[in-house]
Amino acid sequence: METINAQTTTNTERKKRVFSAIKPTGNPTLGNYIGAMKYWGGMSDEYDCLFAVADLHAITVAIEPKELRENSKRLFALLIALGVDPQKNILFMQSHVPAHAELCWLLNNYTMFGEASRMTQFKDKSRKAPDNVNVGLFDYPVLMAADILLYQTDIVPVGEDQLQHVELCRTIAARFNNRYSPTFAMPEGKVPKFGARVHSLSDPTAKMGKSEGSGDGTVFILDKPEDIMRKFKRAVTDSDSKVKAASDKPGITNLLTIYASLDDCTIEEAEKEFENSDYANFKRRVGEAAVETLRPIREKYEALRKDEGELMRLMQSGAEAASRIAKRTLDKVYKKIGFVRV
Repeated sequence: METINAQTTTNTERKKRVFSAIKPTGNPTLGNYIGAMKYWGGMSDEYDCLFAVADLHAITVAIEPKELRENSKRLFALLIALGVDPQKNILFMQSHVPAHAELCWLLNNYTMFGEASRMTQFKDKSRKAPDNVNVGLFDYPVLMAADILLYQTDIVPVGEDQLQHVELCRTIAARFNNRYSPTFAMPEGKVPKFGARVHSLSDPTAKMGKSEGSGDGTVFILDKPEDIMRKFKRAVTDSDSKVKAASDKPGITNLLTIYASLDDCTIEEAEKEFENSDYANFKRRVGEAAVETLRPIREKYEALRKDEGELMRLMQSGAEAASRIAKRTLDKVYKKIGFVRV
C-alpha cells in the first residue's frame, strides 16, 4: 500500500495539494491524536493543505441540530489547537462553501448507479442501520468526490476503508475529462504513514473508539487531567509484573506504545526506562505523559471557544479562501457542460 512520507518533496518542487475532510461526529481521542492528528499541523511544511470540517457528510445519520453545531465548532477549534495554523493552511467548514453541494449534483450525472451501489461502506452501513438507508448515504461518495475535485487535489490522505471512494472519484474525474477536456486533476488516495495504533485501555484488543462515551477505556483529547489519570490507573494490564511488550501482554504493549509515542522514544527505550518499575508506577507515568501532552492543546482549545467572534472570523476567512479556489473549478465545469453563465 502506498503511503504518505513526510520527506517526499524537495524545496525545488511545487508543493502538492492535500485535501482532507473530517466529520464532526464523536469526540477525538488520544488514539486519534497519536495515530494521525499530531502530525496534521506539520503537513503544511511539505504540502499545500486544505482541511474541512465535513458537516454536510455528518447528516447521513440522525444527529440533533444542537449536537451538530457543537461538534462542528469543537472540531474546528480543536484542529487549530492541534497545530493546523489557519495562516498556513486553508481550514473551513464544508457547508460554508456551497460549491461542494453544487458540484455534487453535477457529478451525480457522471456517476453510474452500479458504481455507487458497489461501495462497500454503503453496504456495511445499510446493514447496520436498515431503517436509515437514505439517498444521502448512497450519494456520500459523490459528495466526497466533489470535495476532492473542487480543489484540484493531488493527494487525499484516507484510511484503507476510504480508498474505494477515492477510486470512484478518479473514475468520475476521468469520465468528465474524457467527455469534455481535462478539467479535474487526478487525485491519489494514500494511507498516511503516521503514528501507532492505540487500543482501548479497558480492552486492549479493541480500538480506542470515539463513540465509547465516557467509559474508562477511551481517553479523549479534551479530557480533564484528573479524568485522564483515573483512566490510566484503571488500565488493564496482566498478571505478570514485567513492563515488556509481547503478544500475550496486550495491555502493557498498548501502554508502552502510548508512552513511546508521547515521549518520542522507541518501545525498546521505554521498556528499558521502566524495567525496574511496578505496574502502578508505570501506569501513573504514562498517564502523566498524556496529561502533559494534551494540556496545551486543551488550554488553546478552551481559549478559542471563549472567543466566539474570533472563531467565527476564522471560519469566514477559511471559507472565503476555499471558495476562491472552488469557484474557479465550478465555473469551468458549468461552462464545459454547456450552462449559460452570466
